[in-house]
Amino acid sequence: MDVEPITVHAPPLPGRSSASQRWSELAFLHWRVDPNDVAPLLPPGIRPDEFDGSSWVGLIAFALDRATLLGSPPIPYFGTFVEVNVRLYGVDAAGRRGVVFASLEASRLAAVLAARGLFSLPYYWSKTTMERPAGHLRYSSRRHGQASARSTIEIGIGAQIAVPDPLSDFLTSRWGLFVKRGHRTVRLRNWHEPWLLHDAELVGLDDSLIAAAGLAQVTSNPPDSVLYSPGVTTRFGPAA
Repeated sequence: MDVEPITVHAPPLPGRSSASQRWSELAFLHWRVDPNDVAPLLPPGIRPDEFDGSSWVGLIAFALDRATLLGSPPIPYFGTFVEVNVRLYGVDAAGRRGVVFASLEASRLAAVLAARGLFSLPYYWSKTTMERPAGHLRYSSRRHGQASARSTIEIGIGAQIAVPDPLSDFLTSRWGLFVKRGHRTVRLRNWHEPWLLHDAELVGLDDSLIAAAGLAQVTSNPPDSVLYSPGVTTRFGPAA
C-alpha cells in the first residue's frame, strides 16, 4: 500500500478552520520504539508509521496561546497555557499519515473539557509551567489526581538547522491527527507554516508520562532526536 509522502508545506485546509492556536518555544524529544509495542496503542484502522525500521514516540512541550474556537476571537486566560503531550505516529488504510496523541497535559480545566468534548482528544488537567533558567528552557507537568504522571524537561537551544534531515521532517511535518470517535476513527486536518527547527541539547529529563501512556522503560535511554522550534500558528480543519 502506498503511503503519502512527507512534505514540509502543509496542504490547504478544506473549508473553514474549526480552531486555531499559536505554539511557541517547542521542545521535541523522540525515541525509537518497536512498532509492535505501538500498534496496540493506536485507534482502530491505524497502523504504526515507521522511519528507518522503527516507530517513534514523542514527548513535546510548548507554550500555547491565541487560541480560537469556531471563529471566535482569541480566548483570554483559558486559551493560554503550557502543554506537554505524548504522541505516536500512524497511517490509515488510505495511506494518510497522522499523529495519534496518547496524552496531552494542560493547566486550564475548561480547555481540557472542551478538547475532550469537541475533539475527543485525551487531555488531562495538570499543573504545567515553563521557565528559562540560565539560558535553558525548562517545562514541567504534574497531573492532578495522579501525581505519578509527571514530566520535567530541560533543554539548551542550538543553531538553526538550515536544511532539516529526513528524520526531522518525518517527526515534525504532520498535517493530520487521528482520533477515535465512538466505534470509528476520524482524521482531523491541520495547517501551519513550515517549521524553523534548531538543534537542541537535553540538559535534564524526569518523565513518567510516556510510561503512563503504555510504553514503559522508553525514557531509561536518552532520546534519539532532540529539536527546538520558536513556533508556528496552527489552524485545524474538519474531520475527513
